[in-house]
Amino acid sequence: MGKSKAEEAAGGKGSSAKAIEVKEHIVEIVSDSGEGAQTAGQAFGALSARSGNGVWTVEIIPAEIEPPPRTSAGASGIRIRLGSFYVTNAGDDADLVVAFNEQALMGRVINGNLKPNCTILLENKWRTHFDPTIVAQYTETYDKLVSDGYRVIEIPMEAECLKIVDNPQRGKNMFVLGLLCNIYNRDMGIASDQVRFAFR
Repeated sequence: MGKSKAEEAAGGKGSSAKAIEVKEHIVEIVSDSGEGAQTAGQAFGALSARSGNGVWTVEIIPAEIEPPPRTSAGASGIRIRLGSFYVTNAGDDADLVVAFNEQALMGRVINGNLKPNCTILLENKWRTHFDPTIVAQYTETYDKLVSDGYRVIEIPMEAECLKIVDNPQRGKNMFVLGLLCNIYNRDMGIASDQVRFAFR
């Protein structure tokens, strides 16, 4: 499939981690409904196919038409299976999950959709939220995920988006697309073309 920089990207600046080559990887992006996770995943799948990978995508659809935000039953998103071979199904458990909030993520955990040692890239804005109930939910969930053996890496998605756009809801999914392109060593020229195509 080519080299993945998942370990390098997760290690942060100055990391001595090396890029590794994997035959296949299953990625999920999960969020509340309407946050653009499916758009990001479809773009990532398409540009990965253009890069020569076998690709299979399947949307994650919440049970309710308009589920309330930050609920485990309201997870919306997409699964992308990448391979160095012809891919014919969505595969089993996810290797990497990008989550816009911890409650949507827990819906996937409860359903058993993640590998035991799955790497989770988690939006961290909830840790400093003005609502103490949300802060408590986030902290409790984060601690449980870590104690259960998941590799949880907090990502300041909204803070980074605010450096570029006034409304992070209009850019967070593209931030995630760029993050995945870096992790999986995608060609940024192809990525830019795919974004232009998606929003033509």
